[in-house]
Amino acid sequence: MGTTQDSTYQGFTAEERAAMKDHAHERKKAARRGSRADKAAEAERDMLAKIAEMPEPDRTMAERLHTVVTAAAPTLAPRLWYGMPAYALDGRILCHFQPATKFRTRYATFGFSDQARLDEGGMWPAAFALTEVTDEVEARIGALVTRAVS
Repeated sequence: MGTTQDSTYQGFTAEERAAMKDHAHERKKAARRGSRADKAAEAERDMLAKIAEMPEPDRTMAERLHTVVTAAAPTLAPRLWYGMPAYALDGRILCHFQPATKFRTRYATFGFSDQARLDEGGMWPAAFALTEVTDEVEARIGALVTRAVS
C-alpha cells in the first residue's frame, strides 16, 4: 500500500509546537505563583502583555474583546491558554481568542469550550470567525459571553 505525500503525517507545525511550549510555560508559571489574588493579577498581566505583542489587527481585536468579556462576565478569570487570551470559569476555560497570526489563518476566531452554556437544540456554533470587532460584534459577543456563564 503506497502513501501520497498529502496523506503522510508530517508532525506538528512550527506554530503548533510553539503553542504547546507556551502552554507548558503557562502551567509552570502558574504553579509557582503565590496567593490566589496574586495568581489572578499576574495571569491577567501576562495576558495583557501577550496582547500587546500581537501585530495589528489582532491586537486591536484582542483589546476590544478583553473589554467586552470582562464587562459581560466579571466572574471570568483572564489568563493565557496555549499563548492565547482566554477566560476561565472555576479554573476551566470558557472562551478564548485565537489571533489569525497564531496559526497563520485567514481570520481570527473567538471560541467557546463545552463549559459554555450556549446549547441550542441539537446544534449550535462554538466558534466565530472575526475579521474586525465592530460595535455590532461587541454586542453579540457580550450577549454570548453573558449567556455562556449563566
